[in-house]
Amino acid sequence: MKKLLFTFFLFFIFFAKSGTIDTVTIQSNTLKKETKVLVISPTNSANKNESYPVVYLLHGYGGDYKQWNNVAPQLQYQADLHKIIFVCPDGGKGSWYFDSPIDSAIRYESYITKELVPYIDLHFSTQAKASSRAITGLSMGGHGAMYLAIRHSNLFGAAGSSSGGLDFTPFPKKWDISKALGDYLSNKERWHHNTVLYQVNTLKNDQLAIIIDCGVDDFFIGVNRSMHQRLLDLKINHEYIERPGDHSSTYWKENIDFQILFFKKFFSKS
Repeated sequence: MKKLLFTFFLFFIFFAKSGTIDTVTIQSNTLKKETKVLVISPTNSANKNESYPVVYLLHGYGGDYKQWNNVAPQLQYQADLHKIIFVCPDGGKGSWYFDSPIDSAIRYESYITKELVPYIDLHFSTQAKASSRAITGLSMGGHGAMYLAIRHSNLFGAAGSSSGGLDFTPFPKKWDISKALGDYLSNKERWHHNTVLYQVNTLKNDQLAIIIDCGVDDFFIGVNRSMHQRLLDLKINHEYIERPGDHSSTYWKENIDFQILFFKKFFSKS
């Protein structure tokens, strides 16, 4: 009986405060279609007397705007606990969040930076500045988050990646990347230009607050270690974490909580 009461108590504590979820539809001129976005906000965030920092959460290959809420349902609780708005856009099946030079339907860099961020700031009670805006993601979304933050540090002050494909050049036949960039052997420069590991050379120290994590049994562990070493070589401050785990929702559910604490600390400095 005592164990049952304790379990109920934990359940009550976890869900007593739970943020609100909105699913909004944006008519994107860039993508020439409607896109869905899941927004998780603190309770009573409609009160315009308060404003909140924002964390953008990008999904992985084959996922959609619902993936993060399915993987980590504690995000509603985290929204209330830390007073953060979480924004989960739809990045298509395999966009990798860049603008394709050969397929006009894949323009997710422009969509997120030129349409989504302004839309969220207009329709939600955000603190509309880079020092109150972070972006992270899982797998393909980890690549997208780092890629967008490096190229748009005027929008994002902090960036993260969980199990991110931070260099997809070792995987030239995987995940439809060649459909967006062309064959790797014939277009190496194009591939490098759109890969995080090569973009990082443009970073300056403390231009972004960076956190990267990956499971030691993940097939992306090699490229994450390469990213870590590249940042060390460039003397760019960052947090790098390896933990037990593989490329799975179990790993992402646990590790997003660590990233949220990292972002909260960053927001507190603004």
